[in-house]
Amino acid sequence: MIYTVTLNPSIDYIVEVEDFKLGQVNRMQTSVKLPGGKGVNVSRILNQLKVENCALGFLGGFTGDFIQRWLDSEGSMARFTHIADDTRINIKLKGAQETEINGAGPTIDFTEVATFFKEFDGMTKGDIVILSGSIPPSLGTDFYNRIIAKCEAQEVEFMIDTTGQSLLDTLEREPFLIKPNHHELAELFGVSFDCIEDIIPYGKKCLALGAKHVIVSLAGDGALLFTNDKVYKSNTPMGDVKNSVGAGDSMIGGFIGTYMMNKNVLEAFRVAVATGSATAFSTDLATYDEIQKLIPEVEISEL
Repeated sequence: MIYTVTLNPSIDYIVEVEDFKLGQVNRMQTSVKLPGGKGVNVSRILNQLKVENCALGFLGGFTGDFIQRWLDSEGSMARFTHIADDTRINIKLKGAQETEINGAGPTIDFTEVATFFKEFDGMTKGDIVILSGSIPPSLGTDFYNRIIAKCEAQEVEFMIDTTGQSLLDTLEREPFLIKPNHHELAELFGVSFDCIEDIIPYGKKCLALGAKHVIVSLAGDGALLFTNDKVYKSNTPMGDVKNSVGAGDSMIGGFIGTYMMNKNVLEAFRVAVATGSATAFSTDLATYDEIQKLIPEVEISEL
């Protein structure tokens, strides 16, 4: 089973104001409300790929109900821990410039935390937990470490999508996959990259420090996969980029979902690139048909 964990989900309220004026009354041209949160995105992509998964995390209030109903309508297996406080709302304001106003997140008490951790008791060797997204301040900055310790106790693999020192500190715990982009990888080691050849030693360093697989996304230049003693590069399918939100989560879903089905790391990489690209070319997350259309366009070569 694949489990996704979203500790701080949200309703993403996306509004378009053609000529936004600060301090005045503005009228929306369009608006849409979507379930948000990186783990939620991964689960939604896994659903599109027809890969069984279970979404975990915390939901509360009318905002949490919205997310639960949306996931239910897509056929998700969602076992969120219900909390007393409301799930947050993030505002994405699109005008001449894009502005985001993100909520900090709900207050979660120790009894709700204990209920959340009970979900891990039924996990067994062969399962994988995907950790991604922000942590509500009430849980403390070390909460992912607590989850990883629970995974280790259950002999369950984990994948983590985080950055900076938090990512470095996690590598010795041997995550199944990490997925920094090239800017995040450079920041991780305090360096800069001028070409793909500059990136390779640092992708390999992540493996040496404990990661089992590393994907480095290169935006329009494709992606790199580091595994064991080999490095692979993909191209990027052609298309009109409409939306970068969720593209990285889609890559994670494409890779983990495919690998768990066939244990073929190169096919998992191919589907990951196609899935991330399909989301980038969409206004919401990619659909099954959009993903399948792009898979044949992804070319992989060994470096």
